[in-house]
Amino acid sequence: MSSPAAIRTPTGDVQYDDSRAKRNVVVLAIAQAIGGAGAPINIAISSLAAFYLLGDDKGLATVPITTFVLGTACGAVPAALLMRRVGRRAGFIIGMLIAALGGLVEAGAIGIASFWLLALGSFMVGVTNAFVHQFRFAAADISSPAFRPKAISWVLIGGIFAAIIGPQTVIFTRDMLDPLPFAGAYVSASILAIIGAFVLIFLDIPKPKIDETAQKGRRLIEIASQSGFIIAVICAVCAYALMSLVMTAAPLAMVAQGHHQDMAVLGIQWHVLAMFGPSFFTGSLIARFGAERIVAIGMILLIGCAAVALSGYSVGHFWLALVLLGIGWNFGFIGGTTLVTQTYRPEEKERVQALNDFLVFGFVALASLSSGHLLVFGGWNLVNLAVFPVAVFCLLALGRLALIRKRAFG
Repeated sequence: MSSPAAIRTPTGDVQYDDSRAKRNVVVLAIAQAIGGAGAPINIAISSLAAFYLLGDDKGLATVPITTFVLGTACGAVPAALLMRRVGRRAGFIIGMLIAALGGLVEAGAIGIASFWLLALGSFMVGVTNAFVHQFRFAAADISSPAFRPKAISWVLIGGIFAAIIGPQTVIFTRDMLDPLPFAGAYVSASILAIIGAFVLIFLDIPKPKIDETAQKGRRLIEIASQSGFIIAVICAVCAYALMSLVMTAAPLAMVAQGHHQDMAVLGIQWHVLAMFGPSFFTGSLIARFGAERIVAIGMILLIGCAAVALSGYSVGHFWLALVLLGIGWNFGFIGGTTLVTQTYRPEEKERVQALNDFLVFGFVALASLSSGHLLVFGGWNLVNLAVFPVAVFCLLALGRLALIRKRAFG
């Protein structure tokens, strides 16, 4: 007789297996810690590297981060389709190798002083980020419904170590290839991606059978038209877009206020730590209080971030704002992801996950691109003022979802 954590289908296939899921969580968390460090490396230095390469038009300094996010958006659907064909393990390894090549392209861009080649390399690393963001869904693949929020949350714990490894790699290796600033950090990011690919060899998620990859379940438009799906995606999009908007501008704003580059890099480190640190308990909070309440708290924290940022320009103000930004993202994004997983059946997961990530990172790319222009033309204050109406809109949407569910279930 199967245990509650190992539920079998009539054909004998394991549908849920929490013991295997827990092992996979460890592998995915380690891979995120090492291979996923390329994301904070790019976030910390790409706008600064672009600023170094650009001429008079510094308004384009955030373009490489925008192409990074565009790469994530454009990679979402291909990543899901590839893994549907070759399985999670092979797909994730391919994704890591793309990042390894992208890091070398970025280093080469510094060598030949090519701004647009830097943007291309950043795009490639962003494509890998689409694979990395599928880690959270991979953790949920064979998890029981009770363990699923914890699996999603625990995988993101790897981001804590990525938050340390990435910025510290920048500090220690950015001048390694002197006189080419930042090139050493990009080469180091490539090495970390290769190590991450090796770790993923130990992932144990069954490759989908041929008949399981056929189009089954409801039409995508039917799933996407559900109120629960729409509001879940709105909250995930807004949490991530607001985080990207403020985070992208923060290093440039700190340098513009006379703070040293290392202070900006360390600010990003504290921010990324705050993004992933709560993952130790976010899943448990969701299980206890519900995803909707945790998302709402995330939005309130994002409002708090903007309020702190508007109150001063010291290193302390920047760092505290970035910490609140990270925690708000964690609650909003993990909560939103959990809400999304409640809207589809197992046979529908690849299509829905791909649509979710495409929408999230498409809007995040717009936020990243807008960030540089808002900073240049309106200043740091305008960037933060933009947070308030978006976060309030999400809170209203969550209130509507609560009313819909109250009517449905009495």
